[in-house]
Amino acid sequence: MTPMEQLERLIKRYPVLEPVKDSIYQAYQVLEQCYLSGGKLLVAGNGGSSADSEHIVGELMKGFCKKRPVDEAFAERLLEADPERGPELAQKLQGGLAAIALTGHPGLSTAYLNDVDGLLIFAQQVYGYGKSGDVFLGISTSGNSKNVLYAMAVAKAKGMKTIGLTGRDGGKLAGCADVAIIVPEQETYMIQELHLPVYHALCLMLEDRFFSL
Repeated sequence: MTPMEQLERLIKRYPVLEPVKDSIYQAYQVLEQCYLSGGKLLVAGNGGSSADSEHIVGELMKGFCKKRPVDEAFAERLLEADPERGPELAQKLQGGLAAIALTGHPGLSTAYLNDVDGLLIFAQQVYGYGKSGDVFLGISTSGNSKNVLYAMAVAKAKGMKTIGLTGRDGGKLAGCADVAIIVPEQETYMIQELHLPVYHALCLMLEDRFFSL
């Protein structure tokens, strides 16, 4: 299935997302270019959006709906590197699209919270991990999460592309992200209910683009 077919499938299943169809495709194009150029995705959010950040990374870094086997050349290098373990690695490893959730590093986060400023935990990681050509995806149901906005400012300064996934009126995130997907709901839990099919669709679109099996 092509990326556009995946997007049409999403809208058919969730007609409420028709108003953000174009912004979802724009976000896909940003991510496609990132991966074509060898970049990576950094993702962050709070609460349920923190869980969504980890969820996104889980879908990108391993097979989602496809097996994504390693290519023959890398399988041969695994056998050369370790004749005993190489065959199992070649059989079980899956292709990944580089992505890091900035929500899952408690040692670093608590150190920075204690020593510097807890609101800048995501920003510090974007500064450390990010490079030009990477993408930062900030998730905030209100669009006004301060720690996400700080991280987005650092991403822009690093020459990264930025995507905001939000709701309501988009908040401040909508005004500073290169692409803002503002799902048409007001209540936090309803916004989160629409965020999941949006990022699942993006992950499927990327998987279809970069993996054939």
